[in-house]
Amino acid sequence: MNREQFRQLLGARPYLLDGAMGTYLHSRGVSADHSFENVNLQQPALVAEIHRHYIEAGADIIETNTFSANRYKLAEHGLQDQVAQINRTAVDIAHRAIESSFKPVLLAGSVGPLGARLAPLGRVTKTEAQAAFHEQIEALINAPRGVDLLVLETMSDMYEVETAVAAARAIAPDVPIVATLTFTRDDRTLLGYTADVVARQLAELDIDVMGVNCSGGPAQVLRLVMIMHQIAPERLIAAMPNAGWPEMTAGGRVLYPATPDYFGDYALKLTAAGASLVGGCCGTTEAHISAMRRALDGPRPMEIHLPVIEVVARDEKSTAVSHPPTQLARYLQNQTFVVTVEMRPPRGIATHRLLQSARMLQEAGANLLNIADTPVAQMRMSAWAAAYLVQKEIGLDTVLHFPTRGRNLLRIQGDLLAAHALGIRNLFVTMGDPTRIGDYPEAMDSYDIVPTGLIQLIKQQFNTGLQHSGASINEPTSFVVGCALSLTPPDPEKEAKLLHKKIQHGADFALTQPVFDPAAAKEFVAVYERLYGALPIPIVAGLYPLYNGRNAEFLHNEVPGMIIPDALRQRMHDAADPQQEGVLIAQEILGGIRPLVQGVYLMPAFGRYDLVADVLDGMK
Repeated sequence: MNREQFRQLLGARPYLLDGAMGTYLHSRGVSADHSFENVNLQQPALVAEIHRHYIEAGADIIETNTFSANRYKLAEHGLQDQVAQINRTAVDIAHRAIESSFKPVLLAGSVGPLGARLAPLGRVTKTEAQAAFHEQIEALINAPRGVDLLVLETMSDMYEVETAVAAARAIAPDVPIVATLTFTRDDRTLLGYTADVVARQLAELDIDVMGVNCSGGPAQVLRLVMIMHQIAPERLIAAMPNAGWPEMTAGGRVLYPATPDYFGDYALKLTAAGASLVGGCCGTTEAHISAMRRALDGPRPMEIHLPVIEVVARDEKSTAVSHPPTQLARYLQNQTFVVTVEMRPPRGIATHRLLQSARMLQEAGANLLNIADTPVAQMRMSAWAAAYLVQKEIGLDTVLHFPTRGRNLLRIQGDLLAAHALGIRNLFVTMGDPTRIGDYPEAMDSYDIVPTGLIQLIKQQFNTGLQHSGASINEPTSFVVGCALSLTPPDPEKEAKLLHKKIQHGADFALTQPVFDPAAAKEFVAVYERLYGALPIPIVAGLYPLYNGRNAEFLHNEVPGMIIPDALRQRMHDAADPQQEGVLIAQEILGGIRPLVQGVYLMPAFGRYDLVADVLDGMK
């Protein structure tokens, strides 16, 4: 079947897709920890039985059991080398079920998200993502009997949808493609896209049907479908809702509340609202599909009541507001030497020591203070609260450490707005420490975006007045953004390439790990300049005054990225006054790298701000 034939079918009457596969398999005893796609190999009869149930219920189209059959999702179960086998087996199982029914049912290849975030939000490049989609889609299309169409479903990232479509079109330019996104309770995708934005972007892609699947229940999907239809009335629309929001019983079972009759009513409402392709998602069974079939085939009601949905034309232009440059921005602009010290927020609610130490450092010569966010994954006061108090009570600009780890994309954007509203506009973007090394090793440790992606989000979107989805945030932010750098990396060319990427994404300055080898630092700068030309952003070099010999050995042997030369470690062991020797070494290192940098970032060992003050005294 080609694309034109498929569009003609959907133009003649609404077509009915099948219902859930994953939740159905789970209800039949397959553990949620198991790969539902591996059931194709282990229990093909069970998958075939579910297909037959949906065919008997009246589905016009059934989907292969391949939603997560890509290399990234299968790797979670050690099955990444079986992508082709699992997908081809799924196609064969479905075809056999169709043949045994003697009904003219179409077969759709189900393709879900990769389960790994694409760059710049994540670490998977577009090339890698397209290769993964290509591998799965090629197996579906080029299986012995192949699929009739593709359903790219439960997507939340438009960039991922574009990548999947490109992969499919490279294999089969004329295969029909249905692309649907999923939405949260606030009618936005997980990455913040609203239905009108999704419709406009999907309408630009080389697909045949666009729409909504999963999400909440039929009522929400109806609302979203109506918005999409208003935005793109000429495009075919698909709607496959969950059977309501899932509920957890006291016994640990997950139940979906929407009844089959309720789904039957909504089959009529969804088609009246413009959907040409309807079906069910999580929690639906053959009973729901059967009810939808009866409703679609029965006498049409005289009147179908639809909610009133009006898409408000939003002014996406941001109001230009002039924010004065931060103190750090002025220092970087006029080449003032930056002297900043890392401070850790308190472990409780008392802030007097933090503020006393900040005042002492200011008097010693610090012209900025860096506020760390949950350093070494230890529970502490919010870094923005500490930064706000230091700026308000001491009058020093702060640089807020902003880790991506432990934050989803919604929280990241909300935290950025909060920081800016509090007057905290200097950021140091970093990955952050893994929770396994801290106070709560069992805490969630995931992230939606990597540092390079966050730099791009801040500089190219927030600072132009847009959130990630493209919607307005009313006025542009004015963040100054720093990136992490090692001046003495094990692979200088690799580090130079990463730094160049961060600069291209908008980094304003680089904040380095502690430097203990000035000669190696000079060599790194020379490598960067050989590859990419003169460094276009200033470097603020990290200095760590060593505390004693044991401290030096620990850092060298147990902390990634810390390389302390043998001679320095021996000096710390031999010193009569180790703390003062550490101060002296820090001063010597600064003297060695001074021509390369526009600032120094001091990190006190064990909270010894007095030793940092001694280093600052030596600088004077």
